[in-house]
Amino acid sequence: MIGSLRGKLIFKQPNNVIVEVQGVGYQVNVSVGTLSSLPDEGSEVFMHIYTHVREDLLQLYGFISEDEKKIFITLLGITGIGPKMALNILSGISHNDLLHAIEKEDVDVLCKIPGLGKKTAHRLILELREKLPPVKTLYDRLFDDTLSALINLGYKKSVAIKALELSYKKGFKDIEGLLKESLKYLTGEVIEKN
Repeated sequence: MIGSLRGKLIFKQPNNVIVEVQGVGYQVNVSVGTLSSLPDEGSEVFMHIYTHVREDLLQLYGFISEDEKKIFITLLGITGIGPKMALNILSGISHNDLLHAIEKEDVDVLCKIPGLGKKTAHRLILELREKLPPVKTLYDRLFDDTLSALINLGYKKSVAIKALELSYKKGFKDIEGLLKESLKYLTGEVIEKN
């Protein structure tokens, strides 16, 4: 099985690309998201690959991120969803939006994906709810982003976390407010930097 490819991107079109590795061109099926993330033709590219083998066919499916590949493989485990439909789903919705729709059981969002009806959308929700990783909440993303900013400013992680927790209790719901409030705590007290 081919698990990844690193080579020269020699051809791009809407549903697939050709990656040349040591003189051999591999045709790789890609989602719209992956295609838009790829560099221009002639550039070096690295892709995570899923190899699909049937009696009469060998197809490669490429992804920029390992997460997208994992979701693709998980989609293949659902009754009635093959590689083309799984790729169609990932082309119709970002993998983060897919995770949100599954978590919120939002059938209407899933039905906007071309070729996906209500019955399949319900099956997706039912079968994927337990299999897919949990979606980070707004709090988690705000916390992580603000923590990263504080660490980049030179504060120790443990100290930054304490300041963030105190700031979050004040009700800040955006990174700017949370960062400013955390910095007030950090500069108002004797807290050592790295």
